[in-house]
Amino acid sequence: MNNKLKIGVIGAGSISDLHFASYVKEEQAELFAVCDLNRERAEGKAAKYNIPHIYTDYRELLANPEIDAVSICTWNNTHAELSIAALRAGKHVLVEKPLCKSVEEALQIQTAVQETGKTLQVGFVRRYDTNAQLVKHFIDNGQLGSIYYAKASCLRRLGNPGGWFSDVERSGGGPLIDIGVHVIDVCWYLMGRPKPVSVSGNTYRQLGNRANIKNLNFYKAADYDAEHNTVEDLANALIRFENGASLMIDVSFTLHAKKDEISVKLYGDKGGVELEPELTFVTEVLDTITNVSPQTNNKSIEINSAFQNEISHFVSCVRSGETPISPVEDGLNMMKILCGIYESAAKGQEIRL
Repeated sequence: MNNKLKIGVIGAGSISDLHFASYVKEEQAELFAVCDLNRERAEGKAAKYNIPHIYTDYRELLANPEIDAVSICTWNNTHAELSIAALRAGKHVLVEKPLCKSVEEALQIQTAVQETGKTLQVGFVRRYDTNAQLVKHFIDNGQLGSIYYAKASCLRRLGNPGGWFSDVERSGGGPLIDIGVHVIDVCWYLMGRPKPVSVSGNTYRQLGNRANIKNLNFYKAADYDAEHNTVEDLANALIRFENGASLMIDVSFTLHAKKDEISVKLYGDKGGVELEPELTFVTEVLDTITNVSPQTNNKSIEINSAFQNEISHFVSCVRSGETPISPVEDGLNMMKILCGIYESAAKGQEIRL
């Protein structure tokens, strides 16, 4: 390909700005179209990012033969329908996490990718952060040995965004599928993507959205409605893998906690690493346990540059035909894990995947 890729963005909500801003800086791509059910919102994004074509029906966008690829930034319950339609319309697809709402939908998307031969990249943005790639480089070169255990937390004391995020029919779940997916995925990716074999999980709906709380601000969805909340407050799980490794996670939208917490830790037989909240390697030097803090631009994830890296990788893969580092198969495995955790919590027993 010699010409710039013409990009359409479907869904003009808050997450789309990270896509728009990244495409603007990408020399090999140009923003060509935006689609949103709310025309006023689509027009606002078009004006802000100088996008020539505006749609309120995604089918009309996909029917435009000039568009090469799309970013899908819509409600989770539309990801499968839109991804499959885009692939079959001959478009390459970058779809926000999670891939979809169910394993069945993920299999349908995988089939569409295989049958069309088009690129589909899942928006596991934490994989694309420079610190995560640095840790992967260390692991791939044997610095930590065999990774056998990982532990991650993403705990908000107050942070149920409301709106579609709190509507299980549109979101598929609460903190587990919204923010938990990020820390589960980056651990699994850095562990070498071992095959998941079982999950044991719990979910809790004890506190609601705590709309009564004063003096603490938190992000609210554009369609925030304190009266509607059908998702969990908290989820935790133990995930077992075929190679014997395990991953323990807990995530919350709301919790009686002193402060918010983000933690991502991996342990190998030669060393360990804390990716969050601050990048630190742990090793042994002359029989002494030693903490090693690499000199990097950021000690934690820098979200804007991570999205820029993700968008640049997508454009590169479309142009080269290479498989993304977050392919549809990984989206499918993540849905097996997430849906397995929800099933385990509902049944009160371990689930074999």
